[in-house]
Amino acid sequence: MGKSFKDLVAWQKAMDLAEAVYGGTENFPKHELYSLTSQIRRAATSVPSNIAEGQAHYSKPEFRHFLRHARGSLAELETQILLARRLHYLTEEAAQRLITLADEVGRITNGLIDSTR
Repeated sequence: MGKSFKDLVAWQKAMDLAEAVYGGTENFPKHELYSLTSQIRRAATSVPSNIAEGQAHYSKPEFRHFLRHARGSLAELETQILLARRLHYLTEEAAQRLITLADEVGRITNGLIDSTR
């Protein structure tokens, strides 16, 4: 548990995902700025934030708790990506790219959860 959160591949990949979400939402309609744009960005930033916070507690049960929150944020994010696609705010290709990144972060996060048992 002594590693820095910045050393965790899950955190690094989650940061890549958050960055991609920010780029992908840049051209959302202006009327969505305080609704879907904000919500999807919050969900995306919640993932690496929860991983970092959990690691900083230096306790396996606490880390697992925050990893589960990160996993919940990933499900929220995926839902919002799918909604953005349905609303034609994202192309199929852009949505699939974000979903693929989210899936990768999810697999890594699940592995971390398993390793804390």
